[in-house]
Amino acid sequence: MDRAYGDVSGVDLNLLLALDVLLDERSVRGAAARLHLSEPATSRTLGRVRKALGDPVLVRAGRQMVPTPYALAVQAEVSAVVERARAVFAGPGAQDLRALSRTLTVVGQDAFAAAWAPRLFARAAAQAPGVRLRFLPESHLSAPVLRDGTADLEVGVIDTVAPEVRVEHLRDDVMMGVVRPGHPLLDAEVTPERFAAGDHLAVSRKGRMSGPVDAALAELGLRRKVVGNVGTYPASLFILLHTDLVGLSMSWARPLTDTLGLVTFPLPLELPPLTLGMAWHPRNDADPAHAWLRGCVRELLPGPGDAARPRRE
Repeated sequence: MDRAYGDVSGVDLNLLLALDVLLDERSVRGAAARLHLSEPATSRTLGRVRKALGDPVLVRAGRQMVPTPYALAVQAEVSAVVERARAVFAGPGAQDLRALSRTLTVVGQDAFAAAWAPRLFARAAAQAPGVRLRFLPESHLSAPVLRDGTADLEVGVIDTVAPEVRVEHLRDDVMMGVVRPGHPLLDAEVTPERFAAGDHLAVSRKGRMSGPVDAALAELGLRRKVVGNVGTYPASLFILLHTDLVGLSMSWARPLTDTLGLVTFPLPLELPPLTLGMAWHPRNDADPAHAWLRGCVRELLPGPGDAARPRRE
């Protein structure tokens, strides 16, 4: 059966690869290094891309170049098409991870990057040295970062209900209390009353001062005193290390609290579990590099029994 194609005789498919790299780097110099071209040659290639698309693609903003709205709209599809083409020309069988040259972007809490990025970088160096990992923090604004290609994978408490997003449950996590070594709270059993009596530090990228812990305390007729808020868990841990404030953390963030020498303890409250998962767009289902990344996250994150054991001093 014959297939009907449009006129592609004047299309240079090398421009597609160049467009993919230019949008990833957002820099002629960076793209030139990855394409093994000189900067003038890459600049000329950008000019050809602009002419072919009828769009500036990248425009100067101060010392940086930023993509146009059209470029942002097609970036994810361009990347997917390039990867499918690479897979076709790689021939049958599994794609050689060591031959991949990709940038994979993970969005999630800063605590995830701080706790688990070192192991992911080590895994990439050993198994896929051409893969670059880029970690982006969660935003206080809701944006379709998976659909528009800003991120390849989201890790954390996934609250999206978008039908076009794949969500995989990894584990149910537990909230834990955290204080500095020698904190007075550790001198006796941590009861709800003693826990509520301390001065507390809240963590919220939206600046919220209350949450599920306050609701659980209210059911017991108790109320805690929240004296401040910071936007990320890593920032809160450094504050807790040098004060008598009481903070909260997640069991999967234990690499951070252990490294700093902080003390974690079970909360004396009935709290709903935190569902930890990962999400991605279906266009990446069969992408070998993306499948490798998902496999790494599954293997590296500990099970609840490994991470949730309290650390006391």
